[in-house]
Amino acid sequence: MGGRKTLTALTVATLLAGCSLAPVYQQPEAALPAQWKQAADRVGAATAETGWRDFILDEGLRELVVQALANNRDLRQTLLDVEAARAQYRVQRADRVPGLEAQGGGTRQRVPGDLSSSGESAVHSQWQAGIGLSAFELDLFGRVRNLSQAALQEYLATEEGARAARISLMAEVVRAYLVRDGAQRRLHLIRQTLASREASLALIERRRAAGASTALDHQEALGLAEQARAELERVDREFRQAGNALRLLVGMADLALPESTNARTVLVQDIAPGVPSDLLARRPDILAAEHRLRGRNASIGAARAVFFPRIALTGLFGSASAELSDLFGSGQRAWSFSPQITLPIFDGGRNRANLDLAAVRRDIAVAAYEQTVQQAFREVADALDATATLYREEAARRTLAASSAEVLRLAEARYRAGVDSHLRYLDAQRSALANEMALAEVATQRQVALATLFSALGGGWERAEGVAGR
Repeated sequence: MGGRKTLTALTVATLLAGCSLAPVYQQPEAALPAQWKQAADRVGAATAETGWRDFILDEGLRELVVQALANNRDLRQTLLDVEAARAQYRVQRADRVPGLEAQGGGTRQRVPGDLSSSGESAVHSQWQAGIGLSAFELDLFGRVRNLSQAALQEYLATEEGARAARISLMAEVVRAYLVRDGAQRRLHLIRQTLASREASLALIERRRAAGASTALDHQEALGLAEQARAELERVDREFRQAGNALRLLVGMADLALPESTNARTVLVQDIAPGVPSDLLARRPDILAAEHRLRGRNASIGAARAVFFPRIALTGLFGSASAELSDLFGSGQRAWSFSPQITLPIFDGGRNRANLDLAAVRRDIAVAAYEQTVQQAFREVADALDATATLYREEAARRTLAASSAEVLRLAEARYRAGVDSHLRYLDAQRSALANEMALAEVATQRQVALATLFSALGGGWERAEGVAGR
């Protein structure tokens, strides 16, 4: 009969231990359209599920990405934050199981005669050793479990944050590489232009010596040459600084960077964005925001449980003796069991305020989640707009640059033949250089927009080999 009562009590305790006062979690609805207005899926195009090694076609850039993942200091700090959150979760989870520890101790005291039952003073000793259970809380209303769940969700959010940091780092490396590559191409263009203008200046000087050119023509040609020389220094400065930025991202100050070639294609040139709802399952910042929301939801359950009784168990099983030499002798077995129940009666409104705070923090997390979703949608929409318009702009500027180059060729021929004035030839040189530089700028911007789109879609980047902390 006693065994049945014990079994019944354990069953009731087990059922109560499964109780949780946290509200049922419901994912907030995201107001996203069914399709992107800017682009439809293209057959054969890269998608957000494409691995980053397939998206990046340039082998030198792939190697830089791997080195950045291994050496970047900001990423290393983020990964250490993940380790700290994991350790914090393990600490919180440990409260859900009883903690056993070996305990030993003793007391020795003198009792005066007026306090002794025999009327004479005496010295009393007590020694004990055994396995103890210290204040283990029976989680009847899910307080400890919800605290553990909140810590778990915070750890998962931190881990998603680290994945977002990886994606951001890899995208920044690609962007810095493309900016440097574009600056290097413009540098080559300026050098060619400077050589051409210096040759033109030499021609003017010869013509002037022969009396076929004026001092004004000479000064104009000299001005164009010096303009190209100043532009060369400006672009060279941008090129060097872009290299410094890339070395910082990679984490290697003495890194030797590759030279660019005009024939090289760095990235896949077409990306299918899929559907907007894919962002909810793919973007790490959205997943991190949802984990934090789940954690705030669990915190409400922990705050509610404080209003109910808490039962803590303390016990010891081992040996006890009045003499240290007899502590482990036969017949010295001893045990103690001390349950304690507490129920809040008056706390000045602290528990109610904590519950209200938990509810407000949950509402804040909902708003943060919705804001993150909207921001993600905007980033993808902006990147889609950028890739589409820059593609058309690059095509137009390529045609314009080709036309300007032909105008320059004809203007130079007419000037040499004495048909046109030197002024028209100067205008043709200025227009040709400006259009070539604009084409190089737009080509770089379009490549950067492709990298931004792939990053905004949130896929493929985390499959890096050699990622620290994985």
